[in-house]
Amino acid sequence: MKSLIVTGAAGGIGSQIAKQASEKNYRVGLMDLDEKKLEDLAKLIPNSFALPTDITDEESVTESINGFGSSIDALVNCAGIVRFGGLLEQDIKDFRDVINVNLLGCFIVSCAVARVMIKHGEGNIVNISSISGGKHPAIHSGAYAAAKAGIVMLTEQMSLEWGKEGIRVNAISPGFINTGMAASHYKNQKEREKREDMVPLGRLGSSEDVAKVVMFLLSEDSSYVHGENILIDGGVMNSVLANIGRD
Repeated sequence: MKSLIVTGAAGGIGSQIAKQASEKNYRVGLMDLDEKKLEDLAKLIPNSFALPTDITDEESVTESINGFGSSIDALVNCAGIVRFGGLLEQDIKDFRDVINVNLLGCFIVSCAVARVMIKHGEGNIVNISSISGGKHPAIHSGAYAAAKAGIVMLTEQMSLEWGKEGIRVNAISPGFINTGMAASHYKNQKEREKREDMVPLGRLGSSEDVAKVVMFLLSEDSSYVHGENILIDGGVMNSVLANIGRD
């Protein structure tokens, strides 16, 4: 049985990835700061284990990894937070917290897990970025876009440094996904319809849509995919000119 750690496992996307991984016979370590949610989730997902962890603290991460076992086949860095607001009004602590959880946390956990993987000569890491982490940051999103952009570059650097150690590293960038941090936003029917109209496929994405791509990247079907950032956005990032009318 292969083993996988998912950070941010208590969230909508993270929990769905853990669920699909369990269904594919993975032993899953559920890593998150919310201990109660993890314990409840572990009861619902077979072969899963709650790993309450502060991913911004190296000692906490090391303790959780040591408790999970001596072999880790895969890691999905899904933990993330956002603090909305314009840059000029952004509280420094909020900006720092977003960088710490989204980017520093990804670095700390990845390095700790990579050291375990290198001992076994193979591994697979998938980092969750965002369409806001590419060339199109969303306004009033504080440090989120900068942190997610950092994840894309960190993914490429990991792929260059760790590929010869047998570790594949890729990123995915979800678009308008109706779960987790964005779910409350889409309860506004007008806003939901506006976003759906922007997507060429005509709908919002789901946690299942994201998890399926993650499982592809963790599988042998993607054995030669390395250092990539895959958009999961229904085509929205290519749709700018589609919104310009023609006479």
